[in-house]
Amino acid sequence: MSLLCSLSGYSRQAYYKRCLSQEREPIKEELLVQQVIGYQDLQPRIGGRKLFFLMGPFMKAHKLKMRRDCFFRMLGKYDLLNKRRRGKPQTTDSNDPMKKYPDLIKNLVPGRPDQLWVSDITYLELCNEYAYLSLVTDAYSRKIVGFHVSESLTAEGSMLALKMALEGRRNNEGLIHHSDRGTQYCCNEYIKLLQGNNIDISMTQSGDPRDNAIAERINGILKTELLKPVFTDVDSARAAVTQAVNIYNYLRPLSSISMLTPALVHTRKFNLKRCWRNNYKKGPINGRYRSDSY
Repeated sequence: MSLLCSLSGYSRQAYYKRCLSQEREPIKEELLVQQVIGYQDLQPRIGGRKLFFLMGPFMKAHKLKMRRDCFFRMLGKYDLLNKRRRGKPQTTDSNDPMKKYPDLIKNLVPGRPDQLWVSDITYLELCNEYAYLSLVTDAYSRKIVGFHVSESLTAEGSMLALKMALEGRRNNEGLIHHSDRGTQYCCNEYIKLLQGNNIDISMTQSGDPRDNAIAERINGILKTELLKPVFTDVDSARAAVTQAVNIYNYLRPLSSISMLTPALVHTRKFNLKRCWRNNYKKGPINGRYRSDSY
């Protein structure tokens, strides 16, 4: 063995250290994989970067070291990486004679909770049909403050989500409600509810989803990370959405709010380091547009 080590240019100590490291590697991976599976039980489609951040305290407590790229390779090795799903039914119909409102948030950077709410509707796939999830999100804290799952695209689902948000409203100062120009948000009942609570109305001016980027991103997080692709019926979808919203609000850290949870930011004052661009009108960065960082 001494001769072989001298011929290869390594000491015996280095050789045995490498052998020990190779023996420990499967044990380390097993510990990390089991912890990852535990996180994915609660957040089935959580992204790799969030997992790496959440695994930090666990690795430190067990004196394990693994860099991000090695961590991603491990996830791929054990088939723990997520694949994007594409395709969806249309949830917005803005071709109607109802009054449209101007965009009030082009240059607005919210500085407190309950200053800007963004709303949107997305679909949930059932066995033989679709259900529709209406969301109201606080743009400052990224907390989902109102939600409802309905069986149709009528305005009732959006109204119930807004009423939930109003019930939990903590600040009665100036508030803007921003949405697309769908019939659900332009109908008389919805507009009266906003005006009756002294909320300014803002709407996108085009069909570009980046005009309501925060709301679109929240939809994506829930559907790609926290919800199953298909539900048996609307009741099971409602139960799953309630659980997913609680996990998102109270457990999932967001890089756009300094890796804190939305519920925490919504109730306390923090000096947040924002990791997102306010709008897309100022042009691309290095030839590409950047979306909100989550």
